[in-house]
Amino acid sequence: MAIPADLEIRTALKDGTRVRIRQVRESDAAAMRAGIAKMSPRSRYLRFFSGATTVPEWVIERLVSGDGAQHLAWGAIAVDAAGEPAIGVVHAFRDADDPGSAEFSVGVLDEYHGLGLGKLLVATILLAAREEGLDHFTAETLAENGSAVSFVRSLGGELMASGGATRSWKFDVDRAIAVLRGECDPPGMAQVFEKLG
Repeated sequence: MAIPADLEIRTALKDGTRVRIRQVRESDAAAMRAGIAKMSPRSRYLRFFSGATTVPEWVIERLVSGDGAQHLAWGAIAVDAAGEPAIGVVHAFRDADDPGSAEFSVGVLDEYHGLGLGKLLVATILLAAREEGLDHFTAETLAENGSAVSFVRSLGGELMASGGATRSWKFDVDRAIAVLRGECDPPGMAQVFEKLG
């Protein structure tokens, strides 16, 4: 059964910041641009492998083109902040040659690092992916991105390729869901599983 396009998850981060997680829409393009511009050069480099302040328009178009099946995209909005800004996003692009697989990525604004938002977004997209028949994710990280490498490994990620500055990973959707279900950090994880799990 497809997840309703208007489904929202209202939850909170470790510090009590209230967030709303929902599927990304085409109308979110401006919020996506603004969020990328707010990221530090280091965060943009680790996420996009480039520190450029702006990304090409085709990248924005791709990021907001989620259809809930071939491209799953969920974003987090800070409910109490002025203008309700977008503060994080997670994507999974289905592999055309392997329909059970999707390439996964997540990005969070610097000021929200360490508050559990990445975990909440990842749990959301894993549960949505399982609903869409995906059984494993792949991910590309920079070798120097220790936090991303540690997180992918914590989800059961296996190193598939290592070349130059990047590392390629693969992990099982159900196993990763089990890891996150077993955690209570951040406490807001319960709302994600209540809505999707």
